[in-house]
Amino acid sequence: MLTLEDFDYDLPQELIAQTPIKNRDQSRMLVLDHQTGAYQDRHFYDILDYLNPGDALVMNDTKVLPARLYGVKSDTKAHLEVLLLNNTEGDNWEVLVKPARRAPVGTIIAFGDGLLTCEVTEELDHGGRMVHFNYDGIFMEILEQLGEMPLPPYIKEKLDDPDCYQTVYAKEKGSAAAPTAGLHWTKELLQQVEQKGVKLVYLTLHVGLGTFRPVSEENIEDHKMHSEFYRLSDQAAKTLNEVRQNGGKIVATGTTSIRTLETIGTKFDGVLRADSGWTDIFIKPGYQWKVVDEFITNFHLPKSTLVMLVASFTGRDHILQAYQHAVQEQYRFFSFGDAMFIK
Repeated sequence: MLTLEDFDYDLPQELIAQTPIKNRDQSRMLVLDHQTGAYQDRHFYDILDYLNPGDALVMNDTKVLPARLYGVKSDTKAHLEVLLLNNTEGDNWEVLVKPARRAPVGTIIAFGDGLLTCEVTEELDHGGRMVHFNYDGIFMEILEQLGEMPLPPYIKEKLDDPDCYQTVYAKEKGSAAAPTAGLHWTKELLQQVEQKGVKLVYLTLHVGLGTFRPVSEENIEDHKMHSEFYRLSDQAAKTLNEVRQNGGKIVATGTTSIRTLETIGTKFDGVLRADSGWTDIFIKPGYQWKVVDEFITNFHLPKSTLVMLVASFTGRDHILQAYQHAVQEQYRFFSFGDAMFIK
C-alpha cells in the first residue's frame, strides 16, 4: 500500500518561483524518459525536438477568473474572503470562505459597497459553501471590477501583470487557478509547432478546489478528488482519433489536459468522443493510461495528487529521482517554475 509519505520530497523554500520569467519559453525543461528514468537538462523552446509531424499537442483553453473577492458580513461588518470555485447553475456558485466559521447558512456578504452581494445557502466540507449572488448588470463585468487573480498561497509576490497568470490561448472563463504547464507556451512557439505538422487541439477543464486541497489521508486510496467541469468538442475528438489511427502521439500540456483525456478514454473504452461533464478522476500508481502518450508538466508540491499522477506514468522511483536532480540543479518549482517533458 502506498502512503502519503511515499510522495514526499525535500524542497528548499527558495526554489519556489515567486514571479514568472520574462520570456515564457526560456524556462528550463527537464526531459524524463518514463521507461528508463534517464533525464536531460534542456530549455522549453527545445520542445520542438520532441514533437513530430502527425502528433497532436493538446492544451486546456480555460481562463482564470478574478475569483478572489474581499467582502464584509452585512450584519457585523466582519471581513471575509471568498474564492469562487464552480458555477453550478445560474447565479449559484461553490466557493471557499475564509474564515469559514463566520459564514453559516443565511450569512449575507457584501462586496464593493454592495455592488455585489451573496447569501450562503449551504455548508460544504473544508470551508466550502454554496452561495447565491445578487447584483444589477453583468456578473462577469462586476467580477472583473471587484475580483483579484487567485494566486496559489505559496506565491507571496503581487503580480505586476495579471496576464502573466493566463496562458496565451486562454479563452473559456471559469477557472480558480491557471493550468500552469501551459504558461510556457508563446504564440510564436505554437506557430512553429504547427508548421512542423503537429495538430494543435484544445479542450476545456475549469480548475477548481482539487488544486487547493491537500491530501490529508495517510492511505492515498481514501482521498476523494473534487469534481471539475470539462468539455471536449466533436472536432477535437475526431482530430485526436485520426492522429492515433495514423500512428501519431497524443502529447498533453499539463495535468488538467491529462485528466480530461483520461476521463473520456475511461468512459468510452479508450475511444475519444465529444463529451462534457464533471470529473473527479484520481490518477495514481496502478492506473492504466488509455489516451496520453507523452506530456508536459511543471514540478508539483510534495505529497500532492499531481505528483501521484505523474508517478503513475513514470513509476515513483523515476519521478522522485528526477525531482532530486531538479532540486540539486536549482530548477524553479510550482506555478511560475520550470517544466518537465515526460516521454
